Amino acid sequence: MTSPLTSRFPYPAGSDGGRRLGYGADYNPEQWPREVWEEDVRLMREAGVNIVSLAIFSWARLQPTADTWDFGWLDEVMDLLHAGGIGVDLATATASPPPWLTTAHPEILPVTATGDTLWPGARQHWRPTSPVFRTHALRLVRELATRYAGHPALVAWHVNNELGCHNVYDYSDDAALAFRAWLRRRYTTLDALNHAWGTAFWSQRYSDWDQILPPRLAASHPNPTQQLDFKRFSSDALKDHLLAEREVLRELTPDVPVTTNFMVMGGTKGMDYADWAGSGAIDFVANDHYVIPGPQDRDELSFAANLTSGIAGHRPWFLMEHSTGAVNWQSVNLPKKPGELARDSLLHVAHGADAVCFFQWRQSAAGAEKYHSAMVPHAGTDSALFRSVSELGRTLEALAPIAGAEREPARVAVLFDWDSWWTSEHDSHPTSRLDYHREALDWYSALLRLGIRADVVPAHSTDLTSYDVVIAPVLHVVPQPFGKELARYVEDGGHLVTTYFSGVVDENDHIWLGGYPGALRELLGIRIEEFGPLLDGVTVDLDNETTGSLWTDRITVTGPDVEVLASYRSGTYASRPAVTRCTTGRGSAAYVSTRLGAEGLAALLPELLGPAGVSSELPDGARGSVELTVRRDAGSRYLFLVNRGDVPVPLPGVTGELLVGPAMEGGLVLSPREVAVIRQPAP
Repeated sequence: MTSPLTSRFPYPAGSDGGRRLGYGADYNPEQWPREVWEEDVRLMREAGVNIVSLAIFSWARLQPTADTWDFGWLDEVMDLLHAGGIGVDLATATASPPPWLTTAHPEILPVTATGDTLWPGARQHWRPTSPVFRTHALRLVRELATRYAGHPALVAWHVNNELGCHNVYDYSDDAALAFRAWLRRRYTTLDALNHAWGTAFWSQRYSDWDQILPPRLAASHPNPTQQLDFKRFSSDALKDHLLAEREVLRELTPDVPVTTNFMVMGGTKGMDYADWAGSGAIDFVANDHYVIPGPQDRDELSFAANLTSGIAGHRPWFLMEHSTGAVNWQSVNLPKKPGELARDSLLHVAHGADAVCFFQWRQSAAGAEKYHSAMVPHAGTDSALFRSVSELGRTLEALAPIAGAEREPARVAVLFDWDSWWTSEHDSHPTSRLDYHREALDWYSALLRLGIRADVVPAHSTDLTSYDVVIAPVLHVVPQPFGKELARYVEDGGHLVTTYFSGVVDENDHIWLGGYPGALRELLGIRIEEFGPLLDGVTVDLDNETTGSLWTDRITVTGPDVEVLASYRSGTYASRPAVTRCTTGRGSAAYVSTRLGAEGLAALLPELLGPAGVSSELPDGARGSVELTVRRDAGSRYLFLVNRGDVPVPLPGVTGELLVGPAMEGGLVLSPREVAVIRQPAP
């Protein structure tokens, strides 16, 4: 499918005038005295930095009062960076309104579902739907764009910062007015809204638009479709703010590309980034990602980078933030092990990042993030961390040939759907323990264990026909047109795999009647009359030697061409089907009715992938230890081989031109947490 993203990526120019990968950080010179700035630029050049994000939290410095402006310091910093050959991704500085604005206009402050005001003192203390905030924010954007339109350091615009990180859901009166306007556009009539929301239940029928509110704290479970629409609206409200800033920037600086930094990482689910990118709101995708320690931490990093690539349509994207070491906001903030700084960075590059940046350049001496790592730590440049940062700069310089290369599509896709994420985790469901993101990550982790390349892609903006296998975990929301698209995909030879609680509701969160899995029932050739969620700690055994948890289904096979791949051996549904596959047309559709976890899925996947003939491209000894990702351009394929573990891994038979990694004489051996990048001729 055609992507609305432009090809205007802010590539730094190399010494030969060609492209090179971007490298840098958020830069906050306003936190430091003037004498530090020139030293910063010198050290940036030493470390290989060629781009920084500037002025992200500078509104109070740029506009000290409602009627005064101070751009002199920013002019000087922009000039210093340009003289040092460093490009600027200039932020619009609207992420945190200054004290004078919130004092004069407290009505811009967000309100929680319980009616509490979120006061100043942190960041993002503004309502996405506040007309007062919008007026002041766009005035600032216009001043910045007018002043720096022709500055040679300006290579990109950075709208706001991490939109929605702390203010995605606002329940204020401004939000209520905007929510009603959004609903009018969506439904046109109250009759249509009442039908979509099922307001015949609990006497909720609306007779006037002004009666509709956001789903504030209620006596019991709020209307589920109201909750879903409020999530859609809240994502759209932030997108609308993004578009408003973008329009000013495009008016005044039409040749400067515009982006904002997404947060595609575990648990950040309020913003439908696939929709934002698909709307044309940005020219290139940028993302922030931080590792959350746990057994699947690097799997999640790979998953998030992969999904970011999917959102970008496999075009190059910008890693706007990640960490050199420990963060400051987790319960325990661990430093990175030796080699992890480079490995984490290069894994993002493997999945399409053509710029690698950190938060931040110089570690803060004060403020809420003073214990967050940076490129220049509190210990200064005589530190292992700064030496690692400088080494990474040299590595990225060596990878200049890959700039502009797209990710090579895999044969397997894992679908990711924001509507299903939001809706499957609503209250008053069969279980409150369902975790959509975790289920999707488990499937991806299982593929990594088997050494199988897969793409993570948005469900509704992807050409499914380009994949031999499509895995759709907990595809809970299936509108009728999408159900038909999946059926065509299978009829034409595709192989679909889906799971429990899939196909159950339509786009209005209405049940598809006649038995589960609703919209997918005929395609899968099964019928489920009743769900069987499991209590905490309860598991069931399957006859393929795997163990299920969280969920079971009482499955009846209804199709003539359904094969039972595994049955329950214990539990309420013992001897009934647990995993099925229905042959339809030239393809098949499989159903997994319980949570098997990454280990159980790795045991099951070879059978599910068998009809498509999908297998690993890695040698036996490297599967599960090494992740393979491929980028390509018109003349070359670039193989990224990433050692995921803490022991050396031999990779016999790998050939090509070594761009990064250990010498290949006698065969390639990856040390713990090491990465090799190899260029091969394109077939």
